[in-house]
Amino acid sequence: MPEPVIVVDNLTRHFGDFVAVDHVSFEIQQGEIVGYLGPNGSGKTTSFRMLLGLLVPTEGHATVLGFDISREAEQVRARVGYMSQKFAIYDDLTVWENLQFYGGVYGITDKNRIDETIALVGLSDHKKTITRELSGGWRQRLALGIALVHSPKLLFLDEPTSGVDPTARRAFWDLIYELSASGVTILVTTHYMDEAEYCNRVGMMRDGILLAMDTPMALKERFVPGDVWELYAEPLLDGLNLLSETKGVTRVSLAGDHLRVVVEAGLGEKDIQRMLSKSELHVTSIQKGEPTLEDVFLNLAKG
Repeated sequence: MPEPVIVVDNLTRHFGDFVAVDHVSFEIQQGEIVGYLGPNGSGKTTSFRMLLGLLVPTEGHATVLGFDISREAEQVRARVGYMSQKFAIYDDLTVWENLQFYGGVYGITDKNRIDETIALVGLSDHKKTITRELSGGWRQRLALGIALVHSPKLLFLDEPTSGVDPTARRAFWDLIYELSASGVTILVTTHYMDEAEYCNRVGMMRDGILLAMDTPMALKERFVPGDVWELYAEPLLDGLNLLSETKGVTRVSLAGDHLRVVVEAGLGEKDIQRMLSKSELHVTSIQKGEPTLEDVFLNLAKG
């Protein structure tokens, strides 16, 4: 098996007394799409900045593409692509001019390479457009193009679809899949649980701690014990309060117009009906649900 693209061993970062990243360890193989999932302030961006050599670890060490992040940070940054949450795009320049400028930073002067990058991210029809006129989704594509202009084999994407509409998010993930299929390794942070389902593996962060990292399916099997049911009943708040205190129910939450109920393994529709039999709830439907990564995260976080 080839050497991992990223090897992280007990990586830790303190800011004074605050522990932003707490003894994190993992490995990432070539061509993987690995999601780094967690709420704001959980340590995702700080982890990225250490792996890019922009922050020195307080403890632990890591290698990226075989280079030590503390001693060989320049070698790392020259070989990876990084798309930050607030990427510096020049609004007064055209799409092509932005790519030309950032390509120059990496020593890319070949105009064909810039055109190829623009085509890769689907901006060929907009290459003469002034950047301030682009929608949020097109700006994100431009930011991705800037991260790709020097043909890196490893991409760090920090919340790349934050603030864009669902259609643009889906199109952006199509691009990520294309890059992965060509051999590019991708580490992407997100707080969208549905996006994390697209990843080969998912790491879940909270308060600087990596709670777990595995495939989405394996995480659900391991950390969502029991069964999920979708309960349609009125009034919803009464059902929420009742089931929250009912034996056999491990978690219940509002999910739009119904309740999402997680029960102990083996409990079925008839058991839920029995739980509600002495209440005044009007039950219209009980349907089998599927575990989600949100269920995983909530179960991990409460542990």
